[in-house]
Amino acid sequence: MDLDETGPDEVRPVVVRVPVEPVEAAMEADAVDAALDAADVAVRGPLFGAAVQGPEDGARWRVLVSVSNNCPQLARDGLNSLLWFRAKDEAKNRAERRALLAAVARLETERVDDLTVLDTRYRIVRADEYAGMGPDGFEGPRPTDPEPVTPDWSRGTLDAKIDDGLVLDPDAPVTPTQAMERLTLRGMVYAGSRFPDEVLRDSRRALTTHPDIVLLPATFKVVERTGSAWSSSGGLHSTPQEARKSLDFSLRYWEPRTRGLIPMGSDWDVDARTQAARDADAAGELTAFADAADRLRAGRVDELEVLGTLFRIGRTRRLVRWGPEGPEGPRPSDVNRQDPNPLHPVMDEDGRIHYEEDPDDPDEFDHT
Repeated sequence: MDLDETGPDEVRPVVVRVPVEPVEAAMEADAVDAALDAADVAVRGPLFGAAVQGPEDGARWRVLVSVSNNCPQLARDGLNSLLWFRAKDEAKNRAERRALLAAVARLETERVDDLTVLDTRYRIVRADEYAGMGPDGFEGPRPTDPEPVTPDWSRGTLDAKIDDGLVLDPDAPVTPTQAMERLTLRGMVYAGSRFPDEVLRDSRRALTTHPDIVLLPATFKVVERTGSAWSSSGGLHSTPQEARKSLDFSLRYWEPRTRGLIPMGSDWDVDARTQAARDADAAGELTAFADAADRLRAGRVDELEVLGTLFRIGRTRRLVRWGPEGPEGPRPSDVNRQDPNPLHPVMDEDGRIHYEEDPDDPDEFDHT
């Protein structure tokens, strides 16, 4: 990554406030320490979500689909589904439902990144995911990052939603470290021969079209290092504990299966510990995974080494570039890994759902 200078007349001012409340002041002190310890930045690539702006929102946008998808089409599909259910459950009349369904119809067939429905704007939002890197590698959780009083390791419990209720406000006051981060990253562009020319062009163009930066809340994920290289494993989580929970699942169930230590078709009551008792030949490796998972559950452990691989709970950050019209959307060079498709049954403007070949729906038959 390169950092280019951006003229002060091209960006909006950053309003700084000094934290005085004790918890927030402690978080700011943690951020200062992290900036000193993890001075370098590693950028993973783009993530996508969807946001909405109503007439009363001013410059603000509200996140509807978490900015955590690695493909723009996944964010469009999330918006598609959300609008379909709004038409089904929330539309007040036929005209409102008709407008929502018209937007759904477009999202089923087009790669739409910006649309307006009944004076409300919807947009696919692009962010860059990055992480602090220090002498010891990938930044881990900070002492003031959110942690539950009692860790929940149940596989049946749903994680908290990323970006739930998040408002993107480019004019909101920020702390000194947040201001420093925003100013430092304003000129960040992709650089290097591993990026195609069109990716480099789009990245540099964004400095002009979207010169400002809005920072999103930190997320957490499992990262791993074999030798000197770090790689990402799994998705994003809203707390370090949720990332630990995913690592626990990986150690007990997924890693043994991907390595052939447990047959892929085995029931989920078969884990590394139970399989070690059955398979003497693989008992050593299976016991290593089971012991690591036990250590993880013994406390707030953020790093484990198992069979030559170092697993760590990594702290990742995201930034959204911002322009006169709001948050940046997908770039022409961003890759779509799938095409738009219908996701739900056909609904008419009266809210009736028409399932394919429904024998109880007379409209499904051709009467002659």
